[in-house]
Amino acid sequence: MNGMNKRTRGARGFTLIELVTVIVILGILSAVALPVYLDYRNDAKKAACKGALGAMRAAVANYYAYSATDSGGGTAAYPTLAVFNTANAVMAQAIPDNPYDTDATKNNVEVGVTKGTLVAGGAGGWAYRAATGEVWPNTNVAGEKDF
Repeated sequence: MNGMNKRTRGARGFTLIELVTVIVILGILSAVALPVYLDYRNDAKKAACKGALGAMRAAVANYYAYSATDSGGGTAAYPTLAVFNTANAVMAQAIPDNPYDTDATKNNVEVGVTKGTLVAGGAGGWAYRAATGEVWPNTNVAGEKDF
């Protein structure tokens, strides 16, 4: 019996209270870290959307300026929706992805009627107004539709 007590006293390990304390601390840390992570994810989406918009708006402005030259036809005009969607007509590469797009079709560009609203049902992608050359996200995400 005496040998048994020596072995039990010498055993090392964590008590249940210590383990529960560590689990509670980890739970508190994750509860604090999760909202911060979600904010970073939203900020990244917003930055990607703004970057893509900047590229498309610059491409439309370049098309407009080029169309006013003799090489471009001599009459300043914004690209039509068909020309805007054509590869290498307005942009050197394909239309960039909208990070807020939720449908299966990527890079879809819809006819823009009202800026700041979801203009084409649930299509997502981008909205473009050929009369003025405006491009904006086709989204109903609060705060992200008015870029």
